[in-house]
Amino acid sequence: MTLDYDAELMLRVKEGDGASFGALLQKHRTSVIHFLYRMVQNHAVAEELAQEVFLRVYRSRASYEPSAKFTTWLFRIATHLALNALRDNKNERLQDRLDDESPDMPVKQVSDKQPTVEEKMVYHARLEEVRRAVATLPEKQRAAVLMHKYEEMEYSQIAKVLNCSESAIKSLLFRAYETLRARLAHMA
Repeated sequence: MTLDYDAELMLRVKEGDGASFGALLQKHRTSVIHFLYRMVQNHAVAEELAQEVFLRVYRSRASYEPSAKFTTWLFRIATHLALNALRDNKNERLQDRLDDESPDMPVKQVSDKQPTVEEKMVYHARLEEVRRAVATLPEKQRAAVLMHKYEEMEYSQIAKVLNCSESAIKSLLFRAYETLRARLAHMA
């Protein structure tokens, strides 16, 4: 089996190479935070969970075996922590908005054609509506949609992360996209 570069780095971490762990952290920190943020809808919680993800990666270095892609393993840890955080905070509604601006989150880009103020407002309202619709999906469906659309993961990777079959992922995504289509039909 040919190892991906991340798995090679993790094997170096297993051998005690701290710089390789730094490289993995640098490479994946932002995408893990973004994923967690979309899951828990709170930037502070996402940051905290991301720290826990990488702490668990580091603690697991001695037992690490590259049986799956490194990112699959990484997002399995992140998903597990996010789902636990959501379950733990069921009664506590997280108030931070999905589009909260902060130093670690991407800055919104404006296209070259300079949309009008009205076009910008409509765009942001639609974007917020889509984000709210995704946020209301059941946790596993939301995780699958975020990995599929935002992280561009393949069905097989998502299946490994969520610990189910590829056909279960296809069914999960189908139900999620059907729900989103129904909720957002007025935008078509």
